[in-house]
This record gives sequence, structure tokens and C-alpha cells, in this order.
Amino acid sequence: MLKDIISVKPLEGYQLHLKFEDDREGVIDISKLIEFTGIFSPLQDLTYFNQVKLNPEWGTIYWENGADFDPDILYSIITGERIPTFEKEFVGG
Repeated sequence: MLKDIISVKPLEGYQLHLKFEDDREGVIDISKLIEFTGIFSPLQDLTYFNQVKLNPEWGTIYWENGADFDPDILYSIITGERIPTFEKEFVGG
């Protein structure tokens, strides 16, 4: 997949509008993906949550405390496309 997020806009509650480099876009409710514990606990504060940023180098969204998401997971949820699996081949000797 490897589609970068090119824009993010906070909406009501814990929802974000995401747009990907292939022009696919949609709304995702982050509260349905995570528990607000550990690195994600500050995101429970909607004021902090709404400070979401885009890191174009990584192609994903993040917050100043280091919380971020794998863009492939977000792309899969928004588009309904499965994430491809990769199998390692081992050469026996």
C-alpha cells in the first residue's frame, strides 16, 4: 500500500478527515482504534487531540508527545482495502 497522508483536519470528537496521496479520503474515529492509555493518554483531551500534525517525511499524522499511527492501517480502514501480507523466504542449507 504505502500511501502517504497529505492532509489532516480534526473534526468533532475524535474524528479526523484524512486525505491520501492517491486522492482517497475519508473520516476516521481515532477513539475506536485506541485506548487512551500510555502514549495515547494525552489525546483524550480534545484540545490536545486537535493539535494533530502532518509529517510529510513519514507520510503520517502525529502529536508532539510522539504518538503517531501507521498510515497503512489508516488507509486500510478508510478504503476498506486489506493490508498485504509479506512472507519471508528462508533458504535452507
